[in-house]
Amino acid sequence: MFLNHFNMTGHPFTENPPIEWILNDERFDQAMARLNFFQEQGDIALIIGQTGIGKSSLIRLFTNSIPKNRCRIVYLHLTNMTPGAFLRSIVTQLGESPRFGKDRLFLQIMERIQKHETETIIIIDEAHLVPSQSLTDLRLLVSSGKNLSCKLILSGQEPLAYALNRSVHADLMHRICVRCRLHPITKSQTIAYIDHRLRCAQASDKLFEPEAKTVIHDYSGGVPRQINNIATACLINAASRNLLRIDEQLVNETMSEFKLS
Repeated sequence: MFLNHFNMTGHPFTENPPIEWILNDERFDQAMARLNFFQEQGDIALIIGQTGIGKSSLIRLFTNSIPKNRCRIVYLHLTNMTPGAFLRSIVTQLGESPRFGKDRLFLQIMERIQKHETETIIIIDEAHLVPSQSLTDLRLLVSSGKNLSCKLILSGQEPLAYALNRSVHADLMHRICVRCRLHPITKSQTIAYIDHRLRCAQASDKLFEPEAKTVIHDYSGGVPRQINNIATACLINAASRNLLRIDEQLVNETMSEFKLS
């Protein structure tokens, strides 16, 4: 594998890197400021961005920044299910066996949250796949009026924004206190991202020549997941040819071989 070829201590462009490998760029700085306000003052936060843009990384940074004794995190990402199954998943994440009947599930969730000593933050990743009724159920939980210490983060792709703009979800929209929209990273941020990941793996940031990093940005459109995929393919290609540097030509050849150009 290319790790040995380049004397790396780990895969620099892995999909789920250690938390300290996540580059806290300007996008994340701004989003974290908003999420910190939400954690202190708000009820519901919204994170929007295309696939691979860094939404899950942002969530990891946010949850990692909260002291463990300050709140309980309930995280769901398998969201394409019926409203009943969705509520049962929340109950399971809260550490209980789901009861039968939607009304009992609601009561079970509220009782569990009320009994917990700290605040509960429910994070719904891939929220663009959540059925409309489940979005309404989540809003009812947060606004139950029973002094529930419960907050909600909805994170998803653009269809989530379209769904929330429907009149049926007006009450939910009115309770969203912060909105974070993640955009692709710039060319300079792409270069910094590649260099940072290489250094985390104990590799030289000169492994990719400057022109190669620029071309990777152009091919990826500044989407971090695509940067990871392209950079990894280049490392594999270089190792197979016994090369120690990745230049612009190798990136172009790699993209052509993978039919991404």
